[in-house]
Amino acid sequence: MPASSSDLFASYSGALATSKAFDEMFIAAGGGAETVGLTARGSYRQLTRVLAGLTPDDIAARAEAMARTFLDRGVTFDFAGEERPFPLDIVPRVIDAEEWQGLERGVAQRVRALEAFLNDVYGAQDAVRDGVLPRKLITSSKHFHRQVHGFRPAGGVRVHVSGIDIVRDGEGTLRVLEDNVRVPSGVSYVLENRRAMAKALPEVFSQQSIRPVEEYPRRLLSALRKTAPEGVDDPTVVVLTPGIFNSAYFEHTLLAGLMGVELVEGRDLTCRGNQVFMRTTSGEQRVDVIYKRLDDEFLDPLQFRADSMLGCPGLVNAARAGGVTIANAVGNGVADDKLIYSYVPDLIRYYLGEEPFLANVDTFRLEEDAAREEVLDRLPELVVKPVDGSGGKGLVIGPDASREELDTLRRQLIEDPRGWIAQPVLQLSTVPTLHRERFSPRHVDLRPFAVNDGEDVWVLPGGLTRVALKEGSLVVNSSQGGGSKDTWVLGEETGAADPGPSRRRFGHSARTSVWPVETSWRDSQAGQQQ
Repeated sequence: MPASSSDLFASYSGALATSKAFDEMFIAAGGGAETVGLTARGSYRQLTRVLAGLTPDDIAARAEAMARTFLDRGVTFDFAGEERPFPLDIVPRVIDAEEWQGLERGVAQRVRALEAFLNDVYGAQDAVRDGVLPRKLITSSKHFHRQVHGFRPAGGVRVHVSGIDIVRDGEGTLRVLEDNVRVPSGVSYVLENRRAMAKALPEVFSQQSIRPVEEYPRRLLSALRKTAPEGVDDPTVVVLTPGIFNSAYFEHTLLAGLMGVELVEGRDLTCRGNQVFMRTTSGEQRVDVIYKRLDDEFLDPLQFRADSMLGCPGLVNAARAGGVTIANAVGNGVADDKLIYSYVPDLIRYYLGEEPFLANVDTFRLEEDAAREEVLDRLPELVVKPVDGSGGKGLVIGPDASREELDTLRRQLIEDPRGWIAQPVLQLSTVPTLHRERFSPRHVDLRPFAVNDGEDVWVLPGGLTRVALKEGSLVVNSSQGGGSKDTWVLGEETGAADPGPSRRRFGHSARTSVWPVETSWRDSQAGQQQ
């Protein structure tokens, strides 16, 4: 093996030997053919061979070229008031075909269940009547909007786009960390990462089958058009952005451009006669589908925040009358509530009559007395999250927190148990990541994106792998200093099996009772009552 590869992975074997995390790329055992003290997993073998032939200078030059490209293309983010290129690491995450099939199935199942749940929440609330979850849990959610209760959206779809966050625990089991069905972001980085990686590591792309991601804009546009109001033959679609100062503005412009539709702000729209119109240089044009990229609270000042200058007065009434489709639907945020997340396995059984294919992370519901007492006793060893938090904000990792932080958190949990959940600290899986001319293990998660057109849920083959760039950190969010990796899903002909003992990659939570797939939720409840 070339000395250059030995230099790049000089300390990796030792790092894995002391780590409790599952490494996506290597098994730390024996002496592999590719890397000293390491054996590459089957899906990573071709990538490892290519990296073994590169020197540290080669790697550094290619990484610098990627950063320059991102800066030139405007793929940046604001960090502490400074505009920086979004960090993209040169080592991708690779998923073999068999594992991806399972992930794809689990994500699609979850989206279907959340779609059914949201229809029920804003309709008859059968799940409440049947005791699946308490009514108070829904009505106390910050993002449950009574303004949209009682009508089904034009097009019949609420969750057009979703991003389901997946992690792999120390045992190698893939678990859902949280659901994002309100305004999920990050798909622009998936598209730009692939463009950059195809130039940075062309050798790998030419030697194995990697499934493309460029189909996403076409799939999204097709789903949006398909869910237009009834009777519209050639729907006009727009992307609604809060404006240039929004942190995801690059994504808004990219998607609008790739779909070939107009990017608009609230001031570009007007509502009249329960229809929406867009102001153009040639006069007003009717709008049939709005892909909104702002929070519900700013969408319609007549229904939500009266001081909002970002939305357009009358949008909710137009949607209620069936004059426009809003994607994602107003009110979806109730399904992003992290306390409701803990009920999703039961919701899958209830609405679909299926067993959850992807397990949740074990979760303590602090409104339950026994759970709250256990959490308060174990605060230094748990992760505690606000139920409506995002971007890692408000999260407290017990083992890393000071005594003062834990004391403050304890008071908050006692005062507002509904506002928090607690989970065990997961040793998220790791992938080699370039740091100071060496590859070191860094923790990652995965956000697959799904597009729902009402008949089919299509999952983008890959998704956004986020990486915690700080050594030992479990926080992968870009707002907290994280970066990203390209995510490669291999075609079936190149999805080689991993060497070594097989691992259970999918499984049910230990806190979740198991019912047969063919048994409905109501049947199981009846059986328990008997």
